[in-house]
Amino acid sequence: MKRLAILTSGGDCSGMNAAIRAAARTAIANEVEMIGYRKGYAGLLKNDYIVLDSLAVSGVLQRGGTFLQSARSAEFRTEEGRKRALDNLMKEKVEGLIVIGGDGSLTGALALDKLGFPVIGIPGSIDNDIPYTDMSLGVDTALNNILYAVDCIKDTASSHDRAFIVEVMGRNSGYLASTAAIATGAEFAIIPEVELDLSEMCHQLRQRYEEGRTNALIIMAEGAGHAATIAEGIKHAIGFETRVTVLGHYQRGGAPTVFDRLLGSRFGKKSVELLLSGTKGVMVGLAANALTSTLLEMVVNGGQKRLNQDLMQMADILVI
Repeated sequence: MKRLAILTSGGDCSGMNAAIRAAARTAIANEVEMIGYRKGYAGLLKNDYIVLDSLAVSGVLQRGGTFLQSARSAEFRTEEGRKRALDNLMKEKVEGLIVIGGDGSLTGALALDKLGFPVIGIPGSIDNDIPYTDMSLGVDTALNNILYAVDCIKDTASSHDRAFIVEVMGRNSGYLASTAAIATGAEFAIIPEVELDLSEMCHQLRQRYEEGRTNALIIMAEGAGHAATIAEGIKHAIGFETRVTVLGHYQRGGAPTVFDRLLGSRFGKKSVELLLSGTKGVMVGLAANALTSTLLEMVVNGGQKRLNQDLMQMADILVI
C-alpha cells in the first residue's frame, strides 16, 4: 500500500486527534502517504481532503475534538452514496481507510468493507457503548470532565441544603453515570439498565436526611428518564429543594487525558499496521490493556454492550 486515508465521523470525542496523528506518523514511517477527509463521510462524498504530512499533524495531540471535523451524512447511508464514496477512494488511489467513530460510523465502515474496500474501525464514543472493547476514545476525558463539574455542584449543594440531579450522556448505556456516581460519592445513579423505583429512592433519601445529611447528589444518564419529572417527585416526597444540571456537550470537549492520548495513539498506530499487513474489515479494541481486533460484522451486529458486572456490583454497594 502506498496511500491510506482516515476520517472521523459522528459525535466528536477527545483522543481522536491522537489517533489521527499516530496513524499519519506510522504511515510516514512506512513510506506511505496518508490523507484525511474533512467532516467524515460527507467529506468523502465531496472528495474534500488534506494531506496528513508531519506538519499537518503537529500540535494536535493536546486538542480535544477532531481537527478533521465531523459530520453526519444521510447520503452515505444510500447505496448510491456508498458507491460514490468508493469511486472517490479509487480515484484518489487510496488503498485503505481508517474510520474513527461510534456505532453509525462503524456501520458505514462495514458497508465499505462489504463493497470490497479495506477498512479498519477505531471506536470513538464517550458513552462507552461500543462492544468488543473495554474502552472507547473519549470516555476517560468525559469522566474527568464530569467529576470536575460534579465536585463543584457538590459544594453548592452542601451550602444550600439541596438535592441535585446531574444529567450526563448515555442514551442507552449507564457507564458514565454509574462510574461517575462511584467516583464522586453520589447518593444514587439512575441508569437505563435498571428501572427506577422513585418511591424507594425517595424513601432512602429521607432516611439519609433523618441521619443528618442535608444534601443529596444523583447522577442520571440521559436515556434513563426525565430529570425534571424526577426532581419534582423528590421535592414532593421529601421536601428537598431539587435542582437539575444538564452537562450536555461540556462532557465531550477539553484536552484529552493521558489515558485518551495513549489509547488514541495505540489505536492509530495499530490500525495502519493492520492495513499494511493485509488485515481488513476489523475494529481495533482494548481488552485487559491489550490491543485486539474484532470483525466489524460482529461489532455492528453483535447487540448492545452490557455494563460490566463488577462495576454494577460496586455501584450497588457504594451508590444505589
